[in-house]
Amino acid sequence: MLRVARLGARQMSTATGRPDGSYRRFGRTIGTWMVGTAVLASAGYYVGKDEIDAFDHEEPASELHLSPGQQFKGLPIIEAESTGRERLVVLGSGWGAVAVLKTLDRDKYDVIVVSPDNYFIFTPLLPSATVGTVEFRSVLEGIRRITKRIRGAYVEASAVDVDFEAKCVLIEKPGEGRAWLPYDRLVVGVGAQSITRGTSGLEFCHKLKTILDARSIRQHIMANFEKVMLPTTPDDEKRRLLTFVVCGGGPTGCEFAAELHDLLAEDLKHYFPQSVRDMVRVVIVQSRDHVLNMMDSVISEFAERQFARSNITVVTNSRVQVITETSLRFSTKHEDGTVTEHEIPQGFVLWSTGVCLTPFTQLLCQKLPDYQKNKHAITVDAYLRVKGIRDGSVYALGDCATVEYPHLLEHINELFESAHHEGAEITRTELEMFVKNAALEFPCAAGHLQSLVDNFGHFDTNHNGTIDRSEFRSMLEYVDAKLTALPALAQVANQEGIYLGHVFNKLASLQVEHKSKDMSADRKRRSEEISVAPFTYHHHGTLAYLGRAAAADFGQGQTYKGSNLAAKYMWRSVYWSQQVSLRTRFLLMMDWIKELFFGRDLSKF
Repeated sequence: MLRVARLGARQMSTATGRPDGSYRRFGRTIGTWMVGTAVLASAGYYVGKDEIDAFDHEEPASELHLSPGQQFKGLPIIEAESTGRERLVVLGSGWGAVAVLKTLDRDKYDVIVVSPDNYFIFTPLLPSATVGTVEFRSVLEGIRRITKRIRGAYVEASAVDVDFEAKCVLIEKPGEGRAWLPYDRLVVGVGAQSITRGTSGLEFCHKLKTILDARSIRQHIMANFEKVMLPTTPDDEKRRLLTFVVCGGGPTGCEFAAELHDLLAEDLKHYFPQSVRDMVRVVIVQSRDHVLNMMDSVISEFAERQFARSNITVVTNSRVQVITETSLRFSTKHEDGTVTEHEIPQGFVLWSTGVCLTPFTQLLCQKLPDYQKNKHAITVDAYLRVKGIRDGSVYALGDCATVEYPHLLEHINELFESAHHEGAEITRTELEMFVKNAALEFPCAAGHLQSLVDNFGHFDTNHNGTIDRSEFRSMLEYVDAKLTALPALAQVANQEGIYLGHVFNKLASLQVEHKSKDMSADRKRRSEEISVAPFTYHHHGTLAYLGRAAAADFGQGQTYKGSNLAAKYMWRSVYWSQQVSLRTRFLLMMDWIKELFFGRDLSKF
């Protein structure tokens, strides 16, 4: 039965006045939805005007060809139509890469995008796609639709090697051969892969990073429920099939568990008997002491209470040891230091426990051993340039990159000597001058250095109006503590991509000057540093959907949590506003309306 019909019947049964009063209330509900839909549609059109203009008026990029008679290291070279502009090659089609493409001005670069997937995935809504809350194509946007605005070319291939001296990247399409693609500037945004942590049996797990992963999970969930309904399935096997284990208590793992609970509570209850629903068990195995440990502890505790009300079991301080086709074994460390082993049957396992380097990014780091020593990501400077590239022509962003921050405490002696000029201690005026100079030397720490001046009285513990060496050490420890690695979040990659897009727009205007002056690589690099500001990340908050509830951490102790429809639709509205196209905004809006009126699609396909 339609959800809207159930809503209408419920209103009729509880009405205390005339029946037509219930109809009027029901009509107002529908009217509100129609008005809201119209407002969202108008806002979506306003945001997507440029996309429509590009679709209607822009010509697609010219076809790429192999350069006749030319090879590099025994393989052909790809050439494109010569325009006199720099060639910008973007590897990947994720958040960072797409943000670069959407920020670039037209006709500034010859852009070529290389990615094995010809679409962008709105990853925060992948958990919703696994249970049918939204459809798969509603979270996808074709990469050619994005590149058309800037007349960029797209190649469906993967990067497998790079030659920094020749400025060429080797691309490969399995079964179609390899070719070298020259570049003037290279952006590496290939993302990361799931970390294994030495656990055996990961071949029996699902991951949730691609649209194919979401489809596979959706098929597996419905296949388990359908198999449970077979008369030949024993009860023990039914309980195993309906035990869903999530390894990892981060945003992806928690949101998937919440979406799975919504599927059971809102849809499956209408089509499967109570005896089957009573067998369902959802377990989250988390290695830390709380789920969502990257967020404020208030959010973590709220999430655990919400999961407890939803009968979702959360196991903390536990590490998965072995996964088999039918079971999962993990160890739990208790407060007294003892460790106990547990084994539970499982019919489904989602592995969501962090990320590490892909084979290509590992190869890139191996080519720069003196500069790339981080085992989890490519190290970049404050301008997102890969460390070790002399001319600064290679950039990295998103999950595959990490910004190198200075450790000021290691330079305490020279910094203290440069800060004070008279006497043995630093006055407030001298500190202000020191902060101004240090911000130029360490641009990524500029904001935190300025806070030292603002909090001068806090660090002046003896209240004598000056800063001695021990107090200066406390200052540097404070700054170092603030300079932590950026989290692997979509908004980080998005901000980095927007930043690089603006940088490239500005640098394009400098190319004429560089060519006319015949500047060296080092002089070009210094000129670019003077012309652009370093990257600064602004945290806009972290969202988490918790099953008919949502929470947000805005940093510095500011949080939001709600267990009502308002929180749910607040969460949805934020992600609706962050869509990369008008098309996906409309598709999402229609999916949510369909889910409200008709429920989720339970078909297994």
